[in-house]
Amino acid sequence: MNTSIKKRLVGNFMLVIIITVLILEVFLINAVKKYYYKSMEEILSNQIILSTDFYSRYFSSNRLEDIIIDDIDVFWRQTKAQVQILDLDGKVLMDSIGASHSLDTINTNDVMKALEGEKGTWIGNVEYDTSTVMAISYPLLVEGKPVGVLRFVSSLRNTNRMIKNIAKVLLIVGLMVILISGILSIFLANTIIQPLQEVTTVAEKMAGGQLKIRSRKRFDDELGKLSDTLNYMAEELIRKEQLKTDFISSISHELRTPLTSIKGWAITLKSDKFKDDQLLIDGLDIIEKESDRLTNMVEELLDFSRFVSGRITLDKDEIDIVDSIEHIGKQFQFRAEEKNIQYNVYYDSYLPKIIGDENRLKQVLINLLDNAFKFTLEGGKVALLAKKSEENILIEIEDNGCGIYEEDLPYIKEKFYKGKNSKSNSGLGLSICDEIIKLHGGSMKIESKLNQGTKVIVSIPIEGVEG
Repeated sequence: MNTSIKKRLVGNFMLVIIITVLILEVFLINAVKKYYYKSMEEILSNQIILSTDFYSRYFSSNRLEDIIIDDIDVFWRQTKAQVQILDLDGKVLMDSIGASHSLDTINTNDVMKALEGEKGTWIGNVEYDTSTVMAISYPLLVEGKPVGVLRFVSSLRNTNRMIKNIAKVLLIVGLMVILISGILSIFLANTIIQPLQEVTTVAEKMAGGQLKIRSRKRFDDELGKLSDTLNYMAEELIRKEQLKTDFISSISHELRTPLTSIKGWAITLKSDKFKDDQLLIDGLDIIEKESDRLTNMVEELLDFSRFVSGRITLDKDEIDIVDSIEHIGKQFQFRAEEKNIQYNVYYDSYLPKIIGDENRLKQVLINLLDNAFKFTLEGGKVALLAKKSEENILIEIEDNGCGIYEEDLPYIKEKFYKGKNSKSNSGLGLSICDEIIKLHGGSMKIESKLNQGTKVIVSIPIEGVEG
């Protein structure tokens, strides 16, 4: 794959370079050719204008035929080019090199323009020369009227040879540019391919299980972003792997305790020595509580599974949060009396209705209150407060229990995290509560001081969540 990418990169670079060089070569060669042809045209034009001006000044009173016989050198005195004199019919009256013409008349473009009173230029081939020639024709005027045509013809052999030599130099330079560019393109391709090969090698090692290896970021470009993404992916995989390990470890430990109790009491109740009715009642009570604990753990695991897979959905509707708070408040009243805990519920009676999932919000409040009662000793205090604050409803659950260690506080909402004084089943309760509140567009904040108590502040937008 890498080799093919390299070949494509180098091939594309070279294609662009070759096309560019060819275009420049054609442009430069044509420019050189045009420059030299234009220079020769200007030279011949200046010479022929001088000759025609000289004729107009000093010989215009004489017949053209007489001048040809007596003062013919007046026409080629200003030039080394071949000189021709033509009459108004285009017939050659005189040729300085004595060249024979198979045609009686010359009707090339330059002659036709000269007969119209303008300077004409023509480039083409003639019978008596193997090289291309350039011809400049100009009218011979007497009193503003043409009486003939003066024509200078010059071979382009030397000029073409010079143009060819320059073209050869340009072609050599072009080939050198292509060669150097080819070498540079290979180098440039390597600057892309080598980091890509490194990233591929790192990815293969990661796929093989070496998740601690990292891709080295060379440049802050697309490949650098790919390296960052690959490293981030490895970190996420490590985190997920650790999450899975923690999950297995935590669940294995938590399941072992109630199962051991259930099995132990089942063996005790089956024993022949069992005769005490109170022991039977206590044993069955413990089995019931441990079974409930197992059920709660399974429910938490199911919720966790739904959250992780993104399958959790909210059954949203317009709900009266006051009704939910009253219901939850009454639900924990008996537990407060049983543990001799001072339990108070405060709320604003005019709290606005919100859009949300009532059962899920009750689940959050039950979980938070359960934790508050669990970590508060007999004679302690637990309070539930609900009030409106700007565009949110704030629900505060506060206790004066054992509190949370300061080093545990930043991680207390993470999945499977269980602090030093945690009594939770699986370490999922607060994490699930936090996810539910986030799905409602709100937030959950935990404040705590060791041996002084804990306050959980839940903020829910009044307008609810969309979707």
